[in-house]
Amino acid sequence: MPGQTLTTEAIVIDRRPPTDAFQALGLFSPEHGNLHALQRIPRKASSPNAVPDLFDEVSAMLESSNQGRTWFVKEARVTVRRAGIGRSYDALRFASALVAVISRNHVHEESRENVALMLRTALDAFAAAGRPDIVYLKSLYVFARDEGYPVKQEWAPSLGGRESASAARILGRPLEGQDAAPEEVERLRRSLEGYLGERTEIVIP
Repeated sequence: MPGQTLTTEAIVIDRRPPTDAFQALGLFSPEHGNLHALQRIPRKASSPNAVPDLFDEVSAMLESSNQGRTWFVKEARVTVRRAGIGRSYDALRFASALVAVISRNHVHEESRENVALMLRTALDAFAAAGRPDIVYLKSLYVFARDEGYPVKQEWAPSLGGRESASAARILGRPLEGQDAAPEEVERLRRSLEGYLGERTEIVIP
């Protein structure tokens, strides 16, 4: 039986240590959602873009012999590399937390394009190393909203007057104009993660 083939643009949201001759990758495609892929590690890479890294965007040709449960990378080319994320501990920590959320959760077909756009925007902001705590909070909120959960109608009002106003200010203001204290952002992040863990099907790793 011939294998399936798939050509797609995707974001690398998981990358595990190589085993034997293969690198395990988690990919997020705007058209196909989460994809698990194995890439044979070349003994001598023909170009620096031959082996994708975490947070990269790739143009890939994949092949599967088990109805898409696992894909093998036939060809891959890195189109966007975000090396800047690794230069900041906080940017790396929050970017890793965000892609882990996407990796661990099923993304509904109708919201995949929006999630891909959110991921690109967030990863670019993480690479710029400006307030990664706020980038993560805003991105997690947008992800939950786009997955259909009433975060605006239910979570935000449950915070109480001052915290609710703080959430509205942080979530509604562009990143360049943010002046919220890190402790304030951390309280809101923990609250949102707690709400999602208790009241929704979203898994927070």
